[in-house]
Amino acid sequence: MFIIKILIFILFLSSFDSFIMIKAQRNPTISFISKDKVVNIGDNLELKCQAQDAESYPVAWTKLSPSADQEQVFISKGQSIIIPSNRHQILYDDRDSTYTLIIEKIQEIDVGIYRCEITTAVNTKIWADVPVIVRIPPVIADNSTRSVITAVGERVTLKCYASGYPTPMISWRREKNRLLPNQMAFYKGNNLTIEHVTKDDRGTYYCVADNGVGQGARRNIGVEVEFPPFVRAGRSLVKQALQYDADLHCHIEAFPSPSIQWYKDGQIINDNQHYQINTFVRTDEFIDTTLRVRRIEKRQFGIYICQANNKLGTNQTMIELSESVNIVCPPACDVGFYLSDATATNDYYHYRFLSIFIIMAIMVSR
Repeated sequence: MFIIKILIFILFLSSFDSFIMIKAQRNPTISFISKDKVVNIGDNLELKCQAQDAESYPVAWTKLSPSADQEQVFISKGQSIIIPSNRHQILYDDRDSTYTLIIEKIQEIDVGIYRCEITTAVNTKIWADVPVIVRIPPVIADNSTRSVITAVGERVTLKCYASGYPTPMISWRREKNRLLPNQMAFYKGNNLTIEHVTKDDRGTYYCVADNGVGQGARRNIGVEVEFPPFVRAGRSLVKQALQYDADLHCHIEAFPSPSIQWYKDGQIINDNQHYQINTFVRTDEFIDTTLRVRRIEKRQFGIYICQANNKLGTNQTMIELSESVNIVCPPACDVGFYLSDATATNDYYHYRFLSIFIIMAIMVSR
């Protein structure tokens, strides 16, 4: 019996020594690491790494760049931040041996893979990684179309690209909710192609980039379409009495801006005592021109031509000025102005006296 007790005691000592040796030889491990993180710009970020049996080993947080070379930058070692930054800090909880990396006010440059690693020997490390993705609002790329000048019948493609995360979706709209050339109000895709340009395709197009982060991004793209002039008369027949002024109106639509001429009997009309030409530019494509025929004489009745031309073509319209027994007002609204000097003076005072008499009669009747 005594011998058996000695053998049991020896066996116990042997087991205890083995237990001590096994415990002493346990290697450090990473028992917990934060899951993948997706954050917005401006957020605060916490990454946790729990290291077991690592009291005697250096525990570090590093960052691997998202580029192909995966350049590694050391952020912390143990409980100390080793990079010059006021946005990074490290917290250590000795109850569960957890190293928490805190990054404040996340920026786009914080994108990458964060690695918690324990160095166990000169060339031996164990580690665990946490990918950090930052949601980035869309930004329209510089290689997107800004404006385009084309011509009727041409084929043109508007291009729009944007950066951001998640990848932005590109859509197209048109100013004032007008239909796109494909007869749709809305189109998705980086490229919007107009196969056969017409003058109705000119205007402002909106490239919109959206990925659900922020308000999205928009670029206004101006499309200018060159087209030959289209000319129309305000009225094709204008009547006026002799010795009174008459206005002939002409409306022109063209791009680029055309040169404008008025003709009578094949002769070009210039400003003089008989004619006055006024031109009003409403937009880059719309122009109004007015020919005033002053104190009409018999020879000034007839056909007038309003003509416009640019590099893409010429167009014209005809306006007939004919004699009337009635005085058309406007522009002939001031009777005295159109008469000869002596007659004008007498008739002017007669007209004023008659007007005053009518006003007084109205006042008395009240």
